[in-house]
Amino acid sequence: MFKLPTLPYAKTDLAPLFNEEQMTYHYDKHHKAYIDNLNKAMETDSSLKGKSLEEIVLSSSGGNFNNSAQAWNHTFYWFNMAPVGKGGKASADLETAIKRDFGSMDELKAKFVDGGMKTFGSGWIWLCTDASGKLSLVSTSNAAVPFTNNGPAPIMVADVWEHAYYVDYRNLRLKYLETFWSQVNWDYVSQCYASKKVQDLTKAMTA
Repeated sequence: MFKLPTLPYAKTDLAPLFNEEQMTYHYDKHHKAYIDNLNKAMETDSSLKGKSLEEIVLSSSGGNFNNSAQAWNHTFYWFNMAPVGKGGKASADLETAIKRDFGSMDELKAKFVDGGMKTFGSGWIWLCTDASGKLSLVSTSNAAVPFTNNGPAPIMVADVWEHAYYVDYRNLRLKYLETFWSQVNWDYVSQCYASKKVQDLTKAMTA
């Protein structure tokens, strides 16, 4: 069985990016619903029992994929944000990779925000790395994750489903994405880059 992960900050701590109402709807309602649905499926589907969250994402389809992937996506999303002034900075290795693959941090930001704006409908914009450390931006729709079919490992993500930002920003996705950038948890992103692997989030979500 899985549970909501414990946030690494209070629900009021992500201001001005999000207010408490936005966090309550997104974390306590949307995220929790995916986990509750996955737990219900696990009660009747023996193929899910004993698997990590990542294994369920990679081996399932339909509703089980949607709920497990969204549980993973949201957990990763919470962990890659931080209160103002507490996100650290990109590691030297990550900075070098950003300059190599995007030209500069400013260029990465511009392309990340543009990718989020161009993600049609509901989805996610991801910064990813392959096993060699090469960075890329990946846009996915709905619950899809970059690491299916041996795809790259996520190191940063912004949720561009409207429920992620509508309370604070209404339809102003651009303003949301630009504000998100100021509260990236670069310490976490750097750790993800150093590992070059899909993060194991099962432990943070195990009841």
